[in-house]
Amino acid sequence: MALAVAADLQVTAIHVDHGIRSGSATEASIVEHAASAVGADFKALTVQVSPGPNLEARAREARYSVLPNDVLTGHTADDQAETVLLNILRGAGIDGLAGMRPSGGPSGQVRHPILGIRRFETEAVCDLLGWEPVRDPSNDDQSLLRNRVRHQILPLLNEASSRDLVPIFSRQASLMADDSDILDALAKEIDPTDAKALASAPVALARRAIRLWLSTTHPPDAASVERVLAVARGEVTACELPGGLRISRTNQRIFITPAPAQG
Repeated sequence: MALAVAADLQVTAIHVDHGIRSGSATEASIVEHAASAVGADFKALTVQVSPGPNLEARAREARYSVLPNDVLTGHTADDQAETVLLNILRGAGIDGLAGMRPSGGPSGQVRHPILGIRRFETEAVCDLLGWEPVRDPSNDDQSLLRNRVRHQILPLLNEASSRDLVPIFSRQASLMADDSDILDALAKEIDPTDAKALASAPVALARRAIRLWLSTTHPPDAASVERVLAVARGEVTACELPGGLRISRTNQRIFITPAPAQG
């Protein structure tokens, strides 16, 4: 926020209260005070996220549902390194290893302008302004994988390699993003409904063409992509995918239709 104001932008700071923990609503006044101190506007928003599985993902979805499509976030290089490690642990491919893009998110327009800045540097800016950063106690909850990456895995990797790995992971993410972009461009030249084109394409591009074709809010899993490839190659005539979809091949064309009702 302070950096955006210093860059001469028209800034509105937005605080989203997820209603997950007691006391979170009072933090809105801290953000409002900080916004006023640097000449930024302020807006407080509230969403409801019930306790249960996948809390982080559900909170993120709820948060972005009320934020502007082109919101700017405060994610830093440290967050980028943690995201890359998380994606490695989840078995992600090259897209996951690219981490967060400068622009992206659910809307495709969310911007991450300070991915090149370290977390300690943002804390130094707060110190210069006389601000005491709010410490979210949920960031210390080691039942959450991201927190274990932050507090255990990344420090252990730093120690084992005798170096600070955050710049390494951040640089690798940027390189992977460049590779991912060129592969996407090449994959978009393949018609995913043309069975012959899919079957004859290099498998990396065929898989990517299928992922692009089937992606909605989330890309399909690897097993689904392989099932579609099997249809394209003529190994099977049809397959069913999660979400109630059926993929079939007729006269070398591939079709998506609703899966037949069960029972």
